[in-house]
Amino acid sequence: MKQALMVVGGWEGHTPEKSADVFTPLLEEAGYEVRRERALDIYLDSDYMNSLDLIVPIWTQDTIERPQLEGLMNAVHSGVGMAGWHGCMGDSFRFEPPYQFMVGGQWVAHPGGIIEYEVNITNHDDPITEGMSDFKMHSEQYYMHVDPSNKVLATTTFAGDQAGQYWIKDVEMPVYWKRMWGEGRIFYGSVGHVFGDFDVPEAREIMRRGMLWASR
Repeated sequence: MKQALMVVGGWEGHTPEKSADVFTPLLEEAGYEVRRERALDIYLDSDYMNSLDLIVPIWTQDTIERPQLEGLMNAVHSGVGMAGWHGCMGDSFRFEPPYQFMVGGQWVAHPGGIIEYEVNITNHDDPITEGMSDFKMHSEQYYMHVDPSNKVLATTTFAGDQAGQYWIKDVEMPVYWKRMWGEGRIFYGSVGHVFGDFDVPEAREIMRRGMLWASR
């Protein structure tokens, strides 16, 4: 049986536990044993970390000790997959550029807060997005600093009428991407502010597929 680890904590506004509850049964249905930890010290257990197939970090903001971060990054570099969403992976540990380098991006703004926006599938040939159509969200539209080496699967375009920030009008921003970190696969999606966002079938399915793709 494959092994997945969810590390849950940080800012509660992103509903980390309930969001984890969305994907735990989906991974179990795919043949994974899912372990949930609520402390970053699990990253210090190198033998356990290297035995995993998939890490799902669900931890917004906060800080991480350097040995903890090194444990996580070393496991991924050795081939353990990592997949996650929104600020639970893309706004963790703001003072750790090495973590952001691994993820492939970092949240910087969500102009206008909760708004209507569209996610546009830009790569229909990838197994993660194959057969998927564009879809609408009522949530935070993430503006991110992103790594140009990411393989982008979907984007969103800013209207430029949010919070008076007209200068971002027509900016096309990556929403879903995948990348490598050493031997490990990384998948990220900026959708998922709260667990209810995954009631949108496309948002839930793309994340499920992304997790399975990232897994060792």
